[in-house]
Amino acid sequence: MEREEVKKILDKENVKFIQMQFMDVLGTVKTVIVPSSKFDKSMDDGVLFDGSSIVGYATIEESDMRGIPDLNTFQILPWYDGNIKTARIICDVYTSSGEQFQGDPRYILKKMIKKANDMGYQFFTGPEFEFFLFKLNEDGEPEPVPSDKGSYFDYTPVDRAEAIKKEILLYLDMMGYDPEASHHEVSPGQHEIDLRFSDALTMADRIMTLKALIKTVALKHGLFASFMPKPIYGVNGSGMHVHQSLMTMDQEKNFFYDPDRKYQLSEIAMHYIGGVLKHARETAAILDSSVNSYKRLVPGYEAPVYISWANLNRSALVRIPQGRGLKTRLEQRNPDPAGNPYLQFAVMLASGLDGIKNKIEPPEPVEKDIYHLSPKEREKLGIESLPGSLGDALEEFRKSALMRETLGDHIFNHFYIVKTKEVEAYRSEVTAWEIKNLLPVL
Repeated sequence: MEREEVKKILDKENVKFIQMQFMDVLGTVKTVIVPSSKFDKSMDDGVLFDGSSIVGYATIEESDMRGIPDLNTFQILPWYDGNIKTARIICDVYTSSGEQFQGDPRYILKKMIKKANDMGYQFFTGPEFEFFLFKLNEDGEPEPVPSDKGSYFDYTPVDRAEAIKKEILLYLDMMGYDPEASHHEVSPGQHEIDLRFSDALTMADRIMTLKALIKTVALKHGLFASFMPKPIYGVNGSGMHVHQSLMTMDQEKNFFYDPDRKYQLSEIAMHYIGGVLKHARETAAILDSSVNSYKRLVPGYEAPVYISWANLNRSALVRIPQGRGLKTRLEQRNPDPAGNPYLQFAVMLASGLDGIKNKIEPPEPVEKDIYHLSPKEREKLGIESLPGSLGDALEEFRKSALMRETLGDHIFNHFYIVKTKEVEAYRSEVTAWEIKNLLPVL
């Protein structure tokens, strides 16, 4: 979009405010609100902010930063109206000297997309976005009490969760996000929103907005939406399964499809799968970036634990859904909604492209329920496990040349430092489980 086009829309739609947004390394959305009357100034000067106050951005000595609005991301947010009608524009981050900031997660994804484009590929993603709806206590604070007792695909008519999902779908449709569906997930109070696939940068931008939308609508209805991967013991946690494909630049051909090969998967698709599997332990810290993420990745709760692929088996890390032709894709099942979508998409793509570049052959698919295989059976099949904790994942991350190359030194180092502090803080915490089970007997 051009500046004058946006100005006409702001005037015609009587938009009062613009949310200028960017994302920190951990995936938290940061926002500077400007009156629409200051749109031209924001375009001329950018949006100034203190980078030393943003996690993973900068030190005090190099703190002055500038968000440059990307007008292609301009959208009116339909859940605001009247005197607070609001639009949003996502910004690319630059240093005070006018250089692209190497610690901007959106820039990292754009670099990886360019690498794919230079190889002739356009990277598409389609997420299955899961979240919980919890009740608020009398002080307005969230508690891990599900808003309903439903289960997989249950219909809970006229309750608040049903109204929330319908309102979210309505707004997503109004913004042109083309939502596929929404349904109740396995656990009480757990729900899923599915977005139709799009190019990876557009989809990461949409996830940024989707998170804000879900939380906003939930609070409007008196509930709290949480993207915590495993907020309740003994039930399934929330994942963000990511469907991935490589298309031609005109989107008329899917590089993963070959009707004459086994499974109708092309050589490119097989090598991509090989790369994803080979680097699964290295990418885990980005795809599952919280200490809580690894409470979800345990046997028995429909989350992947073992590094394998399959056509039908949902216990595998990578699954190939049934669609073929233009719909041929792989589904990576370990990412969760707590992370940074720009970095998540970047490292998944980097793994797959490395597989293509180095012609990494995956093992044969495993269609058995891997959870029920013995350790010896898994060893015989060459099936490794994902890291069992964030600490283990960070150690794999630290040793990874691919992760350093993909993320760049700035994000690689800052992410490792910030997340190591999280692990150390978590390890020093005395939990309720320890008090309950150890205090009486030790």
